[in-house]
Amino acid sequence: MSTEARWRRFTDWAKHRPWLLWIADRFTRGTAPFRVLDHWPRLPRPIRPDTTGWESREQAACWLGHSTLLIRMAGKTVLTDPVFSPRLGLGFGLFTLGPRRLIAPALSIDQLPAIDVILLSHAHMDHLDRPSLRRLAKRFPRATVVALDGLRDLVDGLGFVSISELPVGASVTLDGLNVCTLATRHWGARTLRDTHRGYGSFLLSNATGGRILYGADAAFHEHWDHLSPTGGVDLAIIGIGAYDPWIDGHANPEQAYAMARACGARRMMPVHHSTFVLSREPLDEPLKRLTGHAKLHDSPTIVGSVMGSIV
Repeated sequence: MSTEARWRRFTDWAKHRPWLLWIADRFTRGTAPFRVLDHWPRLPRPIRPDTTGWESREQAACWLGHSTLLIRMAGKTVLTDPVFSPRLGLGFGLFTLGPRRLIAPALSIDQLPAIDVILLSHAHMDHLDRPSLRRLAKRFPRATVVALDGLRDLVDGLGFVSISELPVGASVTLDGLNVCTLATRHWGARTLRDTHRGYGSFLLSNATGGRILYGADAAFHEHWDHLSPTGGVDLAIIGIGAYDPWIDGHANPEQAYAMARACGARRMMPVHHSTFVLSREPLDEPLKRLTGHAKLHDSPTIVGSVMGSIV
């Protein structure tokens, strides 16, 4: 029996066992104060970005790893789906049971510039990491957390002063930065049974018409196509990995590029690759397929595919 078949058999069995779901929920709510074994052996580090003058940039983005990015717009520094932990999964005292990073984040939490806004797209552990959020709250307690609906209970109590929970299609303006939630094709449950949790993507815009799309996790869809007739986007940040066998929840590289073209993106930044092994495709395949496919088209231009580069 294949690994996929065994995993599907286990999940089909587990979702009908309330006690097992309770355990999974309990052990994914920890904030990892003692998981010292997760940090060994030490992870290789990517190029550290030079954030000198970051606060003076009108519009910029930097990929820190997986789906975690720094974005600069409207005088605000935005952090998306922050995951800085060396390992994800169930916490058991001194260690975490789950996938380990292949490479450290381009910046540690202590190296980050001042964070104004934190975006949380959905509850999956590779996007909503409570240990990382707890550490961020200690350093940036006044950062505004903007989360999709159904995520607040995972963020409450970590130390943030301001949390905005939005359904798809809603928006909030934070001193000139407009944050709008858009639909995607994915799912939001953290432990199989909590189907009330929302999921989506974010459109960031400023008063001068600049727009950046943070697509989060998404299978191929047409929910962003309406952006093209209204001016498109300056930068579309779209995931390109974890499509084999999870194509129903994650676009493959060609589909991701097609979605960037459809929303009128002038530039595309690929994310959600080369950080964790979450699927079966070879680690270097997503980026190779994307760059090869992009050569057939004039736009959008692929940027920021090297971890730590600022665009």
